[in-house]
Amino acid sequence: MEYVALVGVVALVVAAIVGLTVPDDEAVGLKNAVCRIVHADKGAYGCASGEDGDGGDGEDGGGDSGEDPVVPPDDPFQPAKCLLSQDQTKDTVVIQILFIKISGSEQLKVQQWSDGTVTVERVTDSSVGVTASVSAGIPGLKDWGGSASLSGTYTKGNGSGGQWLFGSHKSDNPQADLEANLADAKAFAEALKQQDFCRAMIGSPVSPISQVGCSNNAVSQMERTNPERMPDVDITKTTTEASGGVSFGKSFKKGSGEGGKDGEPKDLGSISTDLISGSMTQDVVVLRTNTGPDAGKVTFVYTFSVSGKAGEVGQVSGTRMQQVAVTYDAAMYDEEVKNGQPHRPQKMVITTSQEAGEGPGINVGAGANAGPVTIDVGGGGGEVESRIHTESAELVLDNDADSTLVEDWLRGRGDFPAGDALPSPSDAAEAPGADAGPIERLLHDKGKLSRLDYKANTDWWNASLGIGFGISAGQVTMGFKLFGIDITHEHKEQTITGDPTYATAPQSGGTRPWVEWKNCTQTTPITA
Repeated sequence: MEYVALVGVVALVVAAIVGLTVPDDEAVGLKNAVCRIVHADKGAYGCASGEDGDGGDGEDGGGDSGEDPVVPPDDPFQPAKCLLSQDQTKDTVVIQILFIKISGSEQLKVQQWSDGTVTVERVTDSSVGVTASVSAGIPGLKDWGGSASLSGTYTKGNGSGGQWLFGSHKSDNPQADLEANLADAKAFAEALKQQDFCRAMIGSPVSPISQVGCSNNAVSQMERTNPERMPDVDITKTTTEASGGVSFGKSFKKGSGEGGKDGEPKDLGSISTDLISGSMTQDVVVLRTNTGPDAGKVTFVYTFSVSGKAGEVGQVSGTRMQQVAVTYDAAMYDEEVKNGQPHRPQKMVITTSQEAGEGPGINVGAGANAGPVTIDVGGGGGEVESRIHTESAELVLDNDADSTLVEDWLRGRGDFPAGDALPSPSDAAEAPGADAGPIERLLHDKGKLSRLDYKANTDWWNASLGIGFGISAGQVTMGFKLFGIDITHEHKEQTITGDPTYATAPQSGGTRPWVEWKNCTQTTPITA
């Protein structure tokens, strides 16, 4: 029953996210429905709800009184830096045996920041879960052989990786610093790829001397670019995902006079194409910082996202994301866990984003049948141009009262637990209402609120092979794969656009006007 409910909810999520017109209350209901199915053993605890605010239309929002706000030269509400661009490559391999799905992926990011620094991040993930599908014939296309199918997947996994900061080039010109640091970062990323290639030589006919020489050359290149950070952040990750999709196809049959059995037509095979797909993902990422200004800190990043894609030839996609990142002193946190004591967070960041895009692309498949057994081959590719709107609220918790308030909110304690609607940065810029909770007031009074817009280009391709088995009952078919393998490659380039803004200090009436984010606009991203 949980599986059937999960498939139904995923279908609603697909329609809602692709359309990007889901009302706030319905979106909250969908998220809670998905969360309660995935965490049926935990009830409603931890199923935070809420929307990401409406700021996607690019307007100034709250705080616009018609007069220019007073902004001090060193405004304490202005964030120190922003993300200018991100170049991301991700490769995923999924193997399925019966109802069991095993996947692994590797992701590499190169990020440019407005203060002239560059970060390189690499994360590898692995997960295991269960999957199944149900399909039915289309009554109006019965003679043609048309059918529709819906699948559901539930996986949990973990990952690890590292993050490197390139900031050795420092001057009064952050643009020149960015160019120099980016050159180092790219060289380092190439050295990482070479090191992976060298490791792949182990067990091959290549001589051990060549293997050692290859590895030493890669390490030497890393040390030349940034010798003191190898790496400076350790990453572990846990992921829970539920996904589904709908596809349509055509089957081909051969008449009974041409080889059919017992007067029935012989099933030759089929072709199909994916029309809509969607997923719900919950991530918990733990970052332990070893070196640099944040050395000795541990940050927990909790992310919930829903995404959908539709289209047979042209692709339309949409994603919505909510994220809470909480930072602690690592030594104190470990000691508190050991002694069962309450934690004292030092910083919290709330981030929301929504992405909508479209572009040419297709994902098709073909199959051949041998009785109940089918052999399917699929693949596709495309390019998506998208627009991303991101909002962020950063809170530095520099006293016990604020720290305790945030920790109680996160743990679901007190009168305003995190199970209530997640506050959005845009809402925090408005004057608090009479019913505003302490977290909303804290974000409004002390939070560094910012809004950014990006344009992104995503190139992707996919290839798959599967051997399946189906059992029919009327027009409904329950099917699963005996064995399958699926490979996906994705390259995404994201660059800042529009006018970055942040919310300055509260003005008369309590609103916080949105003004130019000068720490963000002082540098422009470097593109290929």
